[in-house]
Formats: sequence, structure tokens, C-alpha cells
Amino acid sequence: MPISPMDEYSAHQTPETFDHVFTSDRNFYDRYYFNCHPSSDELFLITGLGQYPNLGVTDAFVAISHGHSQYVVRASRELGSDRLDTSVGPFRIEIIEGLMKLRVVCEPNEWGVAFDMTFTGTVPALEEPKTFQRRHGRITSDTSRYAQVGTWEGQLEVAGQSYTITPDRWQGARDRSWGIRPVGEGEPPGIRLRDLQQGTVGLFHQWMPMQFDDYMLKVQFDEQWDGERLLEEAVKIPNLGMSGEAEPMGRPSIDIRYISGTREIESAIITLERPDGSKTRITSTPLRTIYLKAGSGYMPDGNWGHGWYQGALKVEGLTYDMSSFEERQKWAALNETLARFELDSGEVAYGLHENLIIGKYEPHGFMAGDSVAP
Repeated sequence: MPISPMDEYSAHQTPETFDHVFTSDRNFYDRYYFNCHPSSDELFLITGLGQYPNLGVTDAFVAISHGHSQYVVRASRELGSDRLDTSVGPFRIEIIEGLMKLRVVCEPNEWGVAFDMTFTGTVPALEEPKTFQRRHGRITSDTSRYAQVGTWEGQLEVAGQSYTITPDRWQGARDRSWGIRPVGEGEPPGIRLRDLQQGTVGLFHQWMPMQFDDYMLKVQFDEQWDGERLLEEAVKIPNLGMSGEAEPMGRPSIDIRYISGTREIESAIITLERPDGSKTRITSTPLRTIYLKAGSGYMPDGNWGHGWYQGALKVEGLTYDMSSFEERQKWAALNETLARFELDSGEVAYGLHENLIIGKYEPHGFMAGDSVAP
């Protein structure tokens, strides 16, 4: 239980030093997520860094969809006791101004993917509804999260090309989350095997931070296999410096047209229904997708997953050919889709349409874990 630089701050919440969290649950995590795009379909970048105190691991990654390829660099090391050390191999994150400005860096490396970029929020950070789930007596999810859209400035290199990142067109979103959710090497399923056998396992997830000129429209909801709503949020947040307060936008729903033979979105219409009965409709048109199952660690690929122990330090790069339908479908699951969002008023935004369907989801006709659209 060594002391660390973070213990110098008057922020303790338990009698422990900061290298110990409130629970011994192996699934405790603390994570940064960022995405970046040029408000077009030219490329899409996602990067993140996580700490797993009860697994003794910290890891980071970047995934970039560029041309017909997805480029990944990922790194993992032993965490140690200094939770203020947000660096892993070539990656590091610097907090310039809390809840507003952060610098993310991937130093030049042998795989030709590098960046030094600063994110500045254009809206206040939005605290999301808390996620809590318990299954068979065990807490499987207990997380806090906040989200924010903003602009980027800096430099990026990928696939032999260099980009000057300027805030007039390079935008994106970030989130910050911590708590309990499955991380680390897999555990025996135990009684959860019964759920699989009975066909009562499934999750439908939609997460959309939309960045309009003067505001963020944030929509998310989760449903289980039978359509029961687990979590929802729809809110309009004015840009910093603009008048007005956060405006609840009602209950969200979605109508999706899927690419035949897949669970991928071809197009979607999101409807927000306010308490007074008025509706807002948003058309989501996919532009480019990063498949997080391919190398990022969000969904383990057999060699790498969030919190998996890789030794004192490991850094590697991978390139995935996404030019064919068959290759993309190997990795389609947790899809980070850069989308063009158009309101029924004609206003247009760009942003992330994160979408995931795991297992069964009866409302859209996916009656088994391997069901796809006709």
C-alpha cells in the first residue's frame, strides 16, 4: 500500500491510499475515450486509455479508419502505484484544464501512426445517467460517466500522410467513465451459462453525441434482449457562451435499416418524443466505421483485451484490410460509426453513432445470437 503523488491531493474518499480503490472487484476500471474526425468521411480516429487497479494493468490504443484499412497501435504495461501516470508506451494523456482541455499524444513509432492533438470542449461536460445492473446476485455494471463534444488542434500522421488538425473543421467527442464493468481475462460463466442456454442474453446499445453549430444533442439508450429499456437519455446542451439551459428532449427511439446479411446500420431515423407530444426526427447516415473488435481491446480478440496482462510493457501495431464485406463482418460488433445527422428542420451535424447488438434482440427480428438482417 505505497503512497503516490496523487495522495498529496485533498481528494481521498476512503482510508486507503490512492493506489487502492473502494472495492476489490477485479472489474473496477477508470477510462478515457476520444474520437476525432474532419467533419467528412476522409478518416475517423478513436483513442483511449484505461487503468485497472485490481488487475495491476494499464493500457491504451488508437484505431484509425483511413482508406480501406483500419490501423491500430496498442500498448499495455504494469500499472504500479502512481495513478497520475497516464502514459503507456508511446501514448500519454495530459489534463490541461479539467473538464475542458486535454492533450493526447502517440509518439512516432515503427507503425507510422502518430499524433499530438489537443481537445477543447465546446459544451460543458455532461454527466450521464448512472449505469447499474445486477445479475444473479452480482453487480455486473456500476459506472459513472460524462461526455463532451469539442474541437481538435494539432498534428496527425497515418498511412504515410500528414494532417494539420485545425478547430475549424476537426471535431469530436470524448467520454470519461469509471466503476465496474467486465474487464480483464474472462471468468468461468457459472450460472450465466443457463441464460445462454435459455436464450435470454442480449443487449441493444445506441450512443450518439451529435455536434451541431451551437449545441450538442446527446442521445443514448440501452435495451435488453426483449426490448426492455435499461437506460435512456436525450438532452440538448447549448455551446459554452450561448444562452439557455440544458433542455430534456424526451424519450428516444430508433428505426434502423440494416445492411442485408449483417447487423450494421445502412441508415436510421431517431425520434425524440417530448412530454408535450412534440417530436424531433433525426436521420443518421453512416460515413465511416471503426470496428472496435479489431484490435482496440473493447472486445477481446483472443490476444488482447482491456486489462489483459501483457507483461511489464508491450507495444504492437496491426493493420486490418477492411476493403471486403467478408473481412468487415469478421469484426463487426461494437461499431463506432461516424455519421451525418440531419434534423427534420434541415440542421446538420457530424458525430459518433455508436451501435452494438449482442446476442438476441427480438424487437428487430434477431431471434438468435447469430441472426442477421435479411
